[in-house]
Amino acid sequence: MTDLSLYRNIGIFAHVDAGKTTTTERILKLTGRIHKLGETHEGESTTDFMEQEAERGITIQSAAVSCFWKNHRFNVIDTPGHVDFTVEVYRSLKVLDGGIGVFCGSGGVEPQSETNWRYANDSKVSRLIFVNKLDRIGADFLRVTEQVKNVLGAKPLIMTLPIGREDTFCGVVDLLTREAYVWDDTGLPENYTVEPIPADMVDDVESYREQLIETAVEMDDDLMMAYMDGEEPSIDDIKRCIRKGTLELAFFPTYCGAAFKNKGMHLLLDAVVDYLPAPQEVNPQPLTDEEGNPTGKHAIVSPDEPFRALAFKIMDDRFGALTFVRIYSGKLAKGDTILNSFTGKTERVGRMVEMHANDRNELTNATAGDIIAIVGMKNVQTGHTLCDPNHPCTLEAMVFPEPVISISVEPKDKGSTEKMGVAIGKMVAEDPTFRVETDPDSGETILKGMGELHLDIKVDILKRTYGVELVVGQPQVAYRETITREVTDSYTHKKQSGGSGQYGKIDYVIKPGETNSGFTFHSSVVGGNVPKEYFPAIEKGFASLMETGPLAGFPVLDVHFELVDGGFHAVDSSAIAFEIAAKGAFRQSMPKAAPQLLEPIMKVDVFTPEDHVGDVIGDLNRRRGMIAGQEPGATGIRIKADVPLAEMFGYISTLRTMTSGRGQFSMEFSHYSACPSNVAEAVIAKEKEKQAAKK
Repeated sequence: MTDLSLYRNIGIFAHVDAGKTTTTERILKLTGRIHKLGETHEGESTTDFMEQEAERGITIQSAAVSCFWKNHRFNVIDTPGHVDFTVEVYRSLKVLDGGIGVFCGSGGVEPQSETNWRYANDSKVSRLIFVNKLDRIGADFLRVTEQVKNVLGAKPLIMTLPIGREDTFCGVVDLLTREAYVWDDTGLPENYTVEPIPADMVDDVESYREQLIETAVEMDDDLMMAYMDGEEPSIDDIKRCIRKGTLELAFFPTYCGAAFKNKGMHLLLDAVVDYLPAPQEVNPQPLTDEEGNPTGKHAIVSPDEPFRALAFKIMDDRFGALTFVRIYSGKLAKGDTILNSFTGKTERVGRMVEMHANDRNELTNATAGDIIAIVGMKNVQTGHTLCDPNHPCTLEAMVFPEPVISISVEPKDKGSTEKMGVAIGKMVAEDPTFRVETDPDSGETILKGMGELHLDIKVDILKRTYGVELVVGQPQVAYRETITREVTDSYTHKKQSGGSGQYGKIDYVIKPGETNSGFTFHSSVVGGNVPKEYFPAIEKGFASLMETGPLAGFPVLDVHFELVDGGFHAVDSSAIAFEIAAKGAFRQSMPKAAPQLLEPIMKVDVFTPEDHVGDVIGDLNRRRGMIAGQEPGATGIRIKADVPLAEMFGYISTLRTMTSGRGQFSMEFSHYSACPSNVAEAVIAKEKEKQAAKK
């Protein structure tokens, strides 16, 4: 029988280059899971096993590994830091119980850290904070903890203090036990000595220890009263309070170290055991009905409940399709039949494996709290619920962002068209933010994604993994359209040509809707001028044309349609007649409602050395950017701006040229905003040219 209290399902997340993968690698070495360390910069790390990851030194897809520390089983997921792959972080956090947020000691709280922290808040995941790379120039532990407070609005609970700064960093002081751990220069995790606190740190240690205890005892009224009366609580009591506060997200225990040199890592692992939740200590996942509405029931984490699991990732590898599954309740054995509540179809579990990055161990059974992969599942997609056929249920679904950039592709070798189709089909199943569609007029294949790097990696995977060489078109921006004026109008659809005719008359108002409302429909018809059974047909007819706007054929956002009156014929009226009338109303009235072109605006975060700030800001202004603020850092300035995506293609090479290779930037989608008229006119003219050429 598995003791769930000894399980820890944790994720490691951070900004690009803060040291997530290196931290994961050190955890695996310390726990004895691997014997030789692989370094990210050498392309050798365990969890970055894709060719593209090894080459670029970045994590692209999350990887799952299992290991043991002090009789506790850790299921660890190493997630990507680059904004184009945040879906990997989002879906990992959805199924994890706890996390470690890694921050760079010199870079501090960087843009992607903010996004990941927000995802973790949304999923209510308890976290530890690890401030890494304290041996780097410009590293400052206390400055980073202040940034955590100010930028993330979170409360760091400082548990360790660094000994030495930058290149003299040699160890950490554990505030709870008042012990100093000092490592030698070999870089081996076990080569440390426990020493008295350095004399120049005694006052700081006592001051921070007092803050630590004061914050912890706020979790227990009796202990707090005793503490205020001068009685210091025991270390076990303090740990119990810290655990309670961590689980309730009241604060985040904060550790420091240098993962690359193995300094401070074992205290972090002890903290995972001491303070992060076991599976049954987390608020259980809410269950929803088929429409996605909460039923009020929850997936209680227990092996004795009916089987419930969430498929959170699909991966295709040399052994076939792998479906990564987090089991919330019940047990699963090889040969069991399980129900996919989304498709309503049952499937038999042939093989189950425990993943260790790219390797696997065969399993015969698994239980609540486990994260496993099932081999060869058909028709399962990310976010589907797998459950006991006798107890159907749906776990809270995942919501993925819409792609903002697209490219057209075609195989260099015409014979590879089918091969390309199969490969792209597998890749779409793996990544919910990667979409593919065929242009109905030109027959071109259009790939859509979250950014240039995202699509660049996909094209690279098609070339290397699937052997399909592509001719790639220019990146295209996902423009949208909306309306800016209210229009009251009427439309009658009448057709009489032998036999029964068609008749449907509608009087309506169309007006701009609330931001992000999409299409909304409302009827204020009184009396029976338009019978109620025709309302859905009218709504369907209008909504069906929202994909092709009146200006240039881009999808339309935020329109409210109100049906105010109309007329029908006892014999000739039908649902189809009213649906056609609604389509006619769209074509007739949308051009009158002052349509407007919208463009995606990106939240851009640029890091530049101080000498180049003027050049960078001038360049962003030329790109129609709105500067939102500047923040000085240890080694340069961070500039935040909102910039149209259309102006950001190829920005990285311009930035590198301007800053002599020292600048970096990240961007993510922020919102849609109206295009200036000169830009809109150019885009509309270009679209009309394209459409004319297709005809």
